[in-house]
Amino acid sequence: MDPLLRFKELLATARLNPLIAEPTAMTLATVGDDGRPSARIVLLKDVDAAGFVFYTNYHSRKGREVLAHPDVALVFQWFPLETQVRVEGRATPVIAAEADAYFAGRPRGSQLGAWASDQSGTLDSRATLEARLVEVTARYEGLPVPRPPHWSGFRVAPVAIEFWKNRVSRLHERELYSRTTPDQPWKVQLLNP
Repeated sequence: MDPLLRFKELLATARLNPLIAEPTAMTLATVGDDGRPSARIVLLKDVDAAGFVFYTNYHSRKGREVLAHPDVALVFQWFPLETQVRVEGRATPVIAAEADAYFAGRPRGSQLGAWASDQSGTLDSRATLEARLVEVTARYEGLPVPRPPHWSGFRVAPVAIEFWKNRVSRLHERELYSRTTPDQPWKVQLLNP
């Protein structure tokens, strides 16, 4: 089975499980210029044959790190399903039209927040952020909120996808789908737990 189709089936199952509050939550791991890794939770916004899509402020730490070092890792952990999916691949910016379409469908408050927040930058006080939000809200009063030029998405083209399933006595099932480049066929291997 194609691992992206297998992932979509698992995601559909996770979405139906009432114990999973945010099935699209994934850990994104990046590397900085100093070689230090960094990880945080982001939300998956699309998955297609080309990869996994998330959006962010390109000026944020994660945005800067992905632009400078596009090899990243993703982890989905669905505890109620006793399942984990690990993804490794190269992130590339989505096209502007795709980012525009996604941004246009976001709640207005999130659109305004994308303009008001200097994501990952230092903040002297909450009042400063709230003042910027008031200014941005007034600027776009009665108007559509355009996508900021520094806000867009990345698509992670996978070269490795590992499916992990919990089993008794810690004899878990691990299947690794891998390929050298995104245009090659997948090779499947079983891994020891």
